Amino acid sequence: MALIHCDFFSEVLGVSTSMDVILPQATSGQIGMTGTASQGDAKCLYLLHGYSDDHTIWQRRTSIERYAASSGLAVVMPAVHKSFYADMVSGDRYWTFISEEVPALARSFFHLSDRREDNFVAGLSMGGYGAFKLALNCPEKFSAAASLSGSLNLAERVSVLDDRLGNEVELVFGKNADIRGTSDDLFYCSEQVAALSQEKRPMLYQCCGLEDRLYDGNVRFRDHAQSLGLDLTYEEGPGGHEWGYWDLQIQKVFEWLEGKDLSQPSGVDAKRLKTAIPSEE
Repeated sequence: MALIHCDFFSEVLGVSTSMDVILPQATSGQIGMTGTASQGDAKCLYLLHGYSDDHTIWQRRTSIERYAASSGLAVVMPAVHKSFYADMVSGDRYWTFISEEVPALARSFFHLSDRREDNFVAGLSMGGYGAFKLALNCPEKFSAAASLSGSLNLAERVSVLDDRLGNEVELVFGKNADIRGTSDDLFYCSEQVAALSQEKRPMLYQCCGLEDRLYDGNVRFRDHAQSLGLDLTYEEGPGGHEWGYWDLQIQKVFEWLEGKDLSQPSGVDAKRLKTAIPSEE
């Protein structure tokens, strides 16, 4: 694998910013790891960070480079700060940045495929919300998305977050915001995607720990997605909102992507994860 620390200028944000990129490399001489790369432009996973993190966090908290090595996937990890992957009411246009500019720039810098079936997105917590937001709003661009402990019922939680985080949420969505029925509401977005033909819907992977404070919201989204007939693989098991859980689950995301025929729908799969994981809030 090759690891690129990429500093670039964003026309959308009007500032210099960063993304870290893992590129596949076919290797046989590395001790303890074998890399895989395909001919032509690489398939790509856009991997999103959570609320308190940045573009470096997946490398610092997991062995993401090692997990990606055998998959042949490129991994693009951009920085969006505390934006909730939105065009902020009082701030920068991070939705436009992540949905349009980042993929276009990444493909201009590196040999990455622009085909829908070769592009995936995943993330944790706020990034899990961002991953499903991208896939459900842009199903023509992403064939699969994974949410790890995502804040999936954000439309119900904006007022709660506003009380806890002060004016930071107000800067994103506005004072006393109600995002229900908008492109920021994943329940609404999933209903729009359900109206598409099966082959145009993205496949979804969702997981959450039983001790996670976001568990109830994840269950509500799971039930809603299943009621709509979306292609959802769901896992739950012991674990809190912590990196031990996410380190295990991102490996399962790679296994899920490798095991899927992403050109064909496969129905709904719901199961409980049996592996014991220590809870740590």
